[in-house]
Amino acid sequence: MIINQLTFLLLFCLPGWSGALIRPVPGISTSDQDGQTLHRTKRGWMWNSFFLLEEWTGTGKQYVGKLHSDMDAEDGSVKYVLTGDGAGTVFEIDENSGDIHAIRRLDREEKASYTLSAKAVNKTSGQDLERASEFVIKIHDINDNEPKFAKDTFVASVSEMSNVGAFVMRVTATDADDEAYGNSAKLVYSILQGQPYFSVEPETGTYHLSTPESANIGSSVGRIKAYDADVGENAELWYSILDGDGQEVFNVITDGTSQEGVITVKRLLDYETKRSYSLRVQVTNTHVDRRFEHLGPFSDTAVVRITVTDVDEPPVFSRALYIFEVDEDTPGGSSIGTVTARDPDMVNHMIKYTIDRHTDLERLFNIDSNNGTISTLQGLDRETSKWHNISVLATELSTALQTRVPVFIKVRDVNDNAPEFAMYYETFVCENVKAGQLIQTISAVDTDEPLVGHKFVFSLSTINPNFTIFDNEDNTARIMTRRGSFNRREMSLYLLPVVISDNDYPIQSSTSTLSVRVCACDSRGNVQTCSTEALLLSAGLSTGALVAILLCILILLMIVVLFAALRRQKKKEPLIISKEDVRDNVVSYNDEGGGEEDTQAFDIGTLRNPEVIDTNKLRRDIMPEMLFPFRRTSPLKDNTDVRDFINGRLQENDSDPTAPPYDSLATYAYEGSGSLAESLSSLESAATEGDQDFDYLSHWGPQFKKLADMYIGQESQRET
Repeated sequence: MIINQLTFLLLFCLPGWSGALIRPVPGISTSDQDGQTLHRTKRGWMWNSFFLLEEWTGTGKQYVGKLHSDMDAEDGSVKYVLTGDGAGTVFEIDENSGDIHAIRRLDREEKASYTLSAKAVNKTSGQDLERASEFVIKIHDINDNEPKFAKDTFVASVSEMSNVGAFVMRVTATDADDEAYGNSAKLVYSILQGQPYFSVEPETGTYHLSTPESANIGSSVGRIKAYDADVGENAELWYSILDGDGQEVFNVITDGTSQEGVITVKRLLDYETKRSYSLRVQVTNTHVDRRFEHLGPFSDTAVVRITVTDVDEPPVFSRALYIFEVDEDTPGGSSIGTVTARDPDMVNHMIKYTIDRHTDLERLFNIDSNNGTISTLQGLDRETSKWHNISVLATELSTALQTRVPVFIKVRDVNDNAPEFAMYYETFVCENVKAGQLIQTISAVDTDEPLVGHKFVFSLSTINPNFTIFDNEDNTARIMTRRGSFNRREMSLYLLPVVISDNDYPIQSSTSTLSVRVCACDSRGNVQTCSTEALLLSAGLSTGALVAILLCILILLMIVVLFAALRRQKKKEPLIISKEDVRDNVVSYNDEGGGEEDTQAFDIGTLRNPEVIDTNKLRRDIMPEMLFPFRRTSPLKDNTDVRDFINGRLQENDSDPTAPPYDSLATYAYEGSGSLAESLSSLESAATEGDQDFDYLSHWGPQFKKLADMYIGQESQRET
């Protein structure tokens, strides 16, 4: 067990271990009421409170006490471990002997007690021999602090002709020493100057407290303190209110730690109603030794005066919250209700009312800033929102103090919506259906909120020869066939207008159209085939999907048409089919150039002799360097057949959409007459060939050598 070896008297024990401290000494047996012998159970630890004096002036370390466990055989196998407040910094323990020392001077005003924990551990195995347990080291106070006033100078005023005993002011002083130990913190007040006009209560300084009128219930007004020279439980005090005009407004509770009486607010205060209260408070000992009752009474009383100070309070609404109701069809500008607030101060300030627009973002409501009347700015719709929660602010114009109150506005329902189908119905009827067969059950919904539930009535807008409707009188209806033998080739879709009415006032009704498709069914009534649209719907294809499919088909058709047009263009016959074609080919063009001289406008190679077409092509964009000695002109004739041929070809090319682009084909009407070589066309050769002399071609240069050889050679052969 732990043996506390202190150099001074142990005063207190921890309450949790008080039972353990009065147990018999180990090894001593006692007898109970039945004469049975009781044996004390062995225990390992017994904790006490340790005490040290503050500001110790001795040399070396201050000895605190010794810890010892009955698990310690004193063979050096046990180690004592200390943890908690100040362990290692303020206190240290000898791990072998368990001696505790304070390693520095202690100040009670800095810290009055230390809670530490100790345990015994086997040095070899490291296992705990005793579980950790706490103990307290308390610091004894010495009178090392002087009293100090709360202020250096107290200033007060008193009305002339005041009655004797009238309260002037309260002066307070404090002492940092321990009030519960000795007389170090006991204060005595006295007046050095000012007699005989003023006096002071020597022990309390005059108990006078003050509190603002805005103090909450349960808040502390102040503390009063009674002095008792006893210690321990004999010094425990209990405070109570005996009488006074503040008995119903204030309460007193006892602080068990400081043994002070705490005055608290019991009811809300109002400076404008009552500004001061008086209490007679009694303090008594909670534990009285009957042996000393004749020395009593063990109680005392004191008068406590409490002053209520004025506070500029914000406006106060007449209610904690407001609830208003309004019909949803109420026009804008209609009044809903009024909120009121007042200034609780003696001087009433003007109040302005506003709506917190953060709670009314849609600006549905308005408030009169002077009288607090709330009105609508626009019509309300219950189906959009059933409740509107806004906040109204009341503001004092002079002080800007504000108070907020919630306002709940309920929108009452008005029957302004007609019932309609509860869902979209896809209704089918079989071709082989019989008369009186059920094809669809319908129901309805209404966004209005009637007082006693919905009641819908179903009917057809006109008498229908194909279908009829039966109201089930439970807000549903059955659609029945009036005849049989439908034919989808004659009519694949029937539109059935259904009128739905409610029973509220005013009665609202609407007409919804039910689409009924005709389908081919088997003998059991199972749908087999319907129209194309119905089949797609039954397959789960939406309208968007149908549109997408049709667009894809259209794009594919356009691609096919374009591909066919390109192939047709490629198959058009060329102007010159074969190199062996020696016929004169006339290429028409709409650019009337300068004949052979316009070498940039067309390819004159088409007029060459087929035998020399494949020969090397020389440049024709330069004039011959030599001067020609003479120039022969060919007579012009009215070539009507050539003109007609050219015009025909021109019209043919203009009207042919598959003709080659014009930038690769030059067309012309006449070859012109500006060429030095004149016309080389063979169209007139039948009339002039015998009269022409082609010797001049040999003088035109190498560019015309082939042409000269061809014509001069042919002329020589004819002559031969």
